[in-house]
Amino acid sequence: MKIHEYQGKELLKKYGVVVPQGYLATTVEEAYEAAKKLGGVSVVKAQIHAGGRGKGGGVKVAKNPEEAKEYAKEILGMMLKTHQTGPEGQEVKKIWIEQGCNIAKELYLGMVLDRASSRVTMMASTEGGMEIEEVAEKNPEKILKVAIDPAVGFQAYQGRQLAFGLGLDKLVINKFVKFAAALAKAYEEADCSLLEINPLVITGEGDVLALDAKVNFDDNAMFRHPDYEDLRDPDEEDPQEAEAKKYDLSYISLDGNIGCMVNGAGLAMATMDIIKLFGGEPANFLDVGGGATTEKVTAAFKLILSDPKVKGILVNIFGGIMKCDVIANGVVAAAREVELKVPLVVRLLGTNVDLGKKILADSGLPIISADDMDEAAKKIVEAIQ
Repeated sequence: MKIHEYQGKELLKKYGVVVPQGYLATTVEEAYEAAKKLGGVSVVKAQIHAGGRGKGGGVKVAKNPEEAKEYAKEILGMMLKTHQTGPEGQEVKKIWIEQGCNIAKELYLGMVLDRASSRVTMMASTEGGMEIEEVAEKNPEKILKVAIDPAVGFQAYQGRQLAFGLGLDKLVINKFVKFAAALAKAYEEADCSLLEINPLVITGEGDVLALDAKVNFDDNAMFRHPDYEDLRDPDEEDPQEAEAKKYDLSYISLDGNIGCMVNGAGLAMATMDIIKLFGGEPANFLDVGGGATTEKVTAAFKLILSDPKVKGILVNIFGGIMKCDVIANGVVAAAREVELKVPLVVRLLGTNVDLGKKILADSGLPIISADDMDEAAKKIVEAIQ
């Protein structure tokens, strides 16, 4: 789950991470009043769930409240395009008016789970303000890393190790270590999957500030934080993905035209691969899980068909815990409810497969049956052509 920069900063502030003062605005007048409260230089920042906002024109430095008002007029309502939004862009409905600061140095500081080492890892770089992926590709030696032992947590010596590697002045080192320790505490206690401060700035006065905050939560830990639901912004989420969450479905929209409904993430990935192998393009990743009910399958089927790009559907089920007859009943119920008008190929294998195939055959619906994945992929690609 992603949240906005302003929400991330409010969260981090509770853990002792130092952030500049700021105010949220949804109108030009609110932005103007916020800039007047701050006085002097302020920064007008678009709030969308994407990086690269500055390069897209979504971050402007205003010398006075009047200039902040003009920038607010430009940014509010714009379709902000960055490398993470895609060519269509994302409409800006909120802006964050933040106090300007005297920047002496821009750094990068982030935390993520390194699956190779099975450790939460803190990363730092002197290349603040740049995309960390770009730094990793062009100058990997500029990314410093420390792995955090889960038995003892983040240690002060690790903060000093990063500070020395960044070449920080000795007067700033203790502030940096304190900042890094607060960030590590926030990452663990808030159940984050990603914490990124880019840029982390050292001011001319020697303060250490989070000038940006990218916070993603681990969806698997949401049961521990029911209050996080209040942080969701429906305008920033794919409506189909949001609908899928209601039924506990793993769904991700893609750009193709063949809808996929599969049980198991590995089989879902393989299904998408084989569709591409035979010249098709998957429209989604959809894993209904191992214990889906007829109602859940029906919801998944309707979700796929709600995508106007879908010209055909491939259902690929290996029945273990998930019984083939349950899938068949769900497919038939959904196809009748939505008045199916696109080709549908179903491949079933496993528990109650014969019963499942009989349910499909007796439905009277134009369902194309397949016995293996190659055959299923070929049939759906041919059907939509």
